[in-house]
Amino acid sequence: MLEAGIFLADRYEIIEKIGAGGMSDVYKAKDHVLGRDVAIKVLKSEFAEDMTFVSKFRTEAQSAAGLEHPNIVNIYDVGSEDGMYFIVMEYVEGITLKTYIEKKGQLNYKEVISIAIQVGRGIEAAHKKNIIHRDIKPQNIIISKEGKVKVTDFGIARAASGNTINADVMGSVHYSSPEQARNGYVTEQSDIYSLGIVMYEMATGRVPYDGETAVAVAIQHLQGEMESPRHFAPELPVSMENIIRKATMKSPDRRYESMEDLLIDLKKALISPEEDFVSISGGEDNGKTRVITEAEIDQIRRETEYDDDYDGEYEDEEYDEYEEDDENKMDKIVSIMGIAAAVIIAIIVIYLIGSFFGLFKFSKSDKKEDTQTEETVEAEKTIEVPNLLGKTEAEAKEELEKLGLGIKNIGTASSDEYAEDLIMSQSVSAGEKVEKNTTIKVTLSSGKGEVSIPDVVGMTEASAINMLKDAGFKYSTEYAVSDSVQQGQVISQNPAGKSYGKEGDTITLFVSSGKETVEVPDVTGKTESDALYLMQVAGLNTNLSRENSDSVAEGVVISQSVEAKRQIEKGTTINIVVSQGPKTVYYHYTAKISDFIGSVSTAKDISYKLTANDGSNTVISSGSGATLSTTFNANNITASGGHLHIDYKYEEKTTVNVDAVVDSEGNVTTPATTREDTVVKDGSYDTDVSFTPQ
Repeated sequence: MLEAGIFLADRYEIIEKIGAGGMSDVYKAKDHVLGRDVAIKVLKSEFAEDMTFVSKFRTEAQSAAGLEHPNIVNIYDVGSEDGMYFIVMEYVEGITLKTYIEKKGQLNYKEVISIAIQVGRGIEAAHKKNIIHRDIKPQNIIISKEGKVKVTDFGIARAASGNTINADVMGSVHYSSPEQARNGYVTEQSDIYSLGIVMYEMATGRVPYDGETAVAVAIQHLQGEMESPRHFAPELPVSMENIIRKATMKSPDRRYESMEDLLIDLKKALISPEEDFVSISGGEDNGKTRVITEAEIDQIRRETEYDDDYDGEYEDEEYDEYEEDDENKMDKIVSIMGIAAAVIIAIIVIYLIGSFFGLFKFSKSDKKEDTQTEETVEAEKTIEVPNLLGKTEAEAKEELEKLGLGIKNIGTASSDEYAEDLIMSQSVSAGEKVEKNTTIKVTLSSGKGEVSIPDVVGMTEASAINMLKDAGFKYSTEYAVSDSVQQGQVISQNPAGKSYGKEGDTITLFVSSGKETVEVPDVTGKTESDALYLMQVAGLNTNLSRENSDSVAEGVVISQSVEAKRQIEKGTTINIVVSQGPKTVYYHYTAKISDFIGSVSTAKDISYKLTANDGSNTVISSGSGATLSTTFNANNITASGGHLHIDYKYEEKTTVNVDAVVDSEGNVTTPATTREDTVVKDGSYDTDVSFTPQ
């Protein structure tokens, strides 16, 4: 164990131990080069001599270091010193999702979606780099104090290659996919399954499969029936129930094809929670019992035997600090997560509005189908484009029509590779996936070329066409947005200039339609955050300024520099004026005590209190032991008037009658008389006063 004050690599000063996992200990440290806090994961000494573990430890860093995303815990450095192997990573202060669920119980569906979207974005970024996490679970998801959700511990992730993984890196069995439980084989769909289980736990407060041993839980993933999450969370919308169901299908082929597809449905669920839009392909039902062979059970037992003491909870590889029982921190994170959910909802609303007006397009059909036949299910799937090169147009048409795709001959061009009348190029490469009914454009070979094709790139469309005609070629024109090529000029051509063709070949010209234009959204009357998101989604920049307004609430947009619905170049900066609310008027007040009780010349032991009359009863000035000459001078008062109360004591003279003194014989020895005495009395004074604007 490293002690506080120890330096690693002459750079990282250990501050304290903050966690422990199966293979490593985690420390909080100070990076003295960059002046920031970091977390350092150090391989435990019992594994440091095992080169298999060391290699795995280094692989973790190598696979994760290339991932940079707001929803992933970043890896900064990896090293070794005196037989210790360590990884330096981003230090995130907060709590794990596991703790968050334990403290809150069931999360509302908006929080479930908000967290799932952020986790999904992080996993999607990893998948795009061919990295599968393999161990998605609430313990590996951190909610920072700022409400940001981050995925951590890519300790068993590695570049996706179709290989299998061994039992010691199988991951927590509560969240493992059936294929992981059966033989350790993983794909991107394995991460999708695990995230589906995490969503189930967030929504219900419990995992769908549980048991006394890891083997028992793994078998349930393979053949157990999943209780509907709505059984435990009746308020869960039907869209979320179906999203969870699709993500946790036992067959990987029936799950979401990609994390991107899952994110699309999650975003739509925020806007239309009760719409039954989730499409699940036909086949064996998710909950249908499947008999497991004895050989598979033996395999599962071998895969899970590394954890004979399994008690239903795996040791968290990350920071114990996230588990501390700090109610204030928890309350803050709960509040921030609510705000984060609201922000994401705003983004999705904007996204869907943009889709309605043609700014965006979903990659899947958004129509609700009350009854879905096998044909409509297939229609929503994407189709892999076949290789058409070297085929005749008739052969290609027959093959494409069987797949539900179209074909269009856009002309001919010479080719040294393909014989005359055979397809020499296709608009969508073989292997790419497209929606049904997509038309694939093809160019037919006219045989080997003999005439030099002019290079017309950079010319105007008219000049390029004339030059091609003069050289004996036909042409076709397609238009494309370009930020660098002036409108009407040729961006590129196919076949390329200075190659050879035959007279009559068709040369395709790609002509610039100019910079992309977008429609300016109407943000007047919207909140600042909504306005910024609308502009961002539209592809426009913003410049904010603030002004006082008596008619527009604080934080709401007063005006925009370009009127709504106008078409302008993408990336243009729009000036937005946001209200600061009414201008605050400040007042001041000066007076003496004598101005109010000056006629009481004997006043003493004076105390006073001046309060605002705006309903707040705020004390503006107060004091005791004052005199008649005491002055209260108050500035920066936001109320226009107030109330003054004064307490004091004063002396009052009184006349006392003294009776005559008579002796026993009736003689007046002392005649009757009068005298003056002084009496101290309590007095008070109340009045309303007006303040003067500063």
